[in-house]
Amino acid sequence: MAQQGPTSPVPVPTKQGATDVPPKPVREGIDLIVNNERFRHTGDTAMPLLWYLRDVLRLTGAKYGCDQGDCGFCTVIVDGKAVASCQTKMEGMSGKRVTTVEGLADKDGTLHPVQQAWVDEDAIMCGFCQPGQIMAAVDLLNRQKNPSDADIDKIGNLCRCGSYGRIRKAIKRAAGTMKDKKA
Repeated sequence: MAQQGPTSPVPVPTKQGATDVPPKPVREGIDLIVNNERFRHTGDTAMPLLWYLRDVLRLTGAKYGCDQGDCGFCTVIVDGKAVASCQTKMEGMSGKRVTTVEGLADKDGTLHPVQQAWVDEDAIMCGFCQPGQIMAAVDLLNRQKNPSDADIDKIGNLCRCGSYGRIRKAIKRAAGTMKDKKA
């Protein structure tokens, strides 16, 4: 069977003894899945995940804050757990699944229950910290279906505007919505 050439519509004959084994990649790199899409990082392995997401993939939801993993502005979910992407090096990302705030909504645009609760409770003030807050809340609700106020307080993400009361209400609303959907 003939194949198409890389730059021309002219068929290229199949090599004798060709197999179905995919060819080796042109450049070796770190393969990972971000928001259900496969990517290969071929740059500096010491690059923080935050900068890969923001500068390479142009996913700017995760924000730069403290560069120490303390503020929570850069929170994303890696293999089901919240991590500070500013402290997560690309060298450890091979085969990992990353979800950012941009990857929470359904393909049809329906917001994730946590995102919808943020809107419904008017939790967003300046908005800078909200992607990290939302990702931390998703992580919490994946671990605890009905979190207490103390559980929510343990999230520890900072909010420059002091929207903690609204954030708490949004998390509780999302917990109820997620519980209702499973019932």
